[in-house]
Amino acid sequence: MVVVFGSVNLDLVAQVARMPAPGETLAGHSFATSPGGKGANQALAASLAGARVKMFGAVGRDAFAANALANLESSGVDLSGMVAVDTPTGVALIHVDARGENAITVVSGANGDARADQVADHVLGPDSTLVMQLEVPVTEVVLLARRARGLGTRILLNAAPALAFPADLLQAVDALIVNEHEAAFIAAGHALPAMPEEFAKAAAARGRCTVVVTLGSRGAIAVCDGQTIAVAAPVTTVVDTTGAGDALVGALAAALDRGASLRQALAEGVAAGSLACAVHGAQASLPSRSVITPLAATL
Repeated sequence: MVVVFGSVNLDLVAQVARMPAPGETLAGHSFATSPGGKGANQALAASLAGARVKMFGAVGRDAFAANALANLESSGVDLSGMVAVDTPTGVALIHVDARGENAITVVSGANGDARADQVADHVLGPDSTLVMQLEVPVTEVVLLARRARGLGTRILLNAAPALAFPADLLQAVDALIVNEHEAAFIAAGHALPAMPEEFAKAAAARGRCTVVVTLGSRGAIAVCDGQTIAVAAPVTTVVDTTGAGDALVGALAAALDRGASLRQALAEGVAAGSLACAVHGAQASLPSRSVITPLAATL
């Protein structure tokens, strides 16, 4: 089972010709609301990729909460670990330009009330894969990682957004997943080389874990036990990159959870991320296993 401890947001998405400059007001050409949050996105991505998923986090007692959870509920993700709090549901303010690039401002709201002790010991252990990000309090991520490690859980940390975390968190996870920007941020804070492959090798050696660095249109690399695995991305018509990273993490987690090799899991992650780039929206763009598997076989 994939256990996700993370954020749940409602995304407020504006389509624009280009990103506004500081102090500038631009007219957008469309607007939509959609469920989001890295935790929720990755939970849904893992579910669509074939995993059994249980989600832990917090939403507000407001009108946004039901919409934020709607896709998870309809996809069969177990939401019994979610809690409702007085703080408003988290939101993400997203601009997507004509090239498909995005700029995102996240207001964490209720996500700041997510607590590690929501995740009971009985849902962890050797048969579970725990997936976490940094849109919930880092202190809670650290507490849960340490406890899950002691119970023999496979732990994946997507260190996004780029935030400071204690050095020993690397030793508490089985896999660190970051993009190039996040890798450079972590490198600066932990005296590691900043270039993707050098970062992956150094961080993997220091943390004694697997390190995955996503490279956008160039695919992704993974370093494990001193070996580097590279998977090139397929040629894709990019319309929106918003959900790509979460699609990759969710599909990767689902593959590892069912016992796939790291090479196979990385290929499925890259395939899922590439497919997500071809569709507008975060959760709306997440692909199913039926399309991930044949594309991954070509990578």
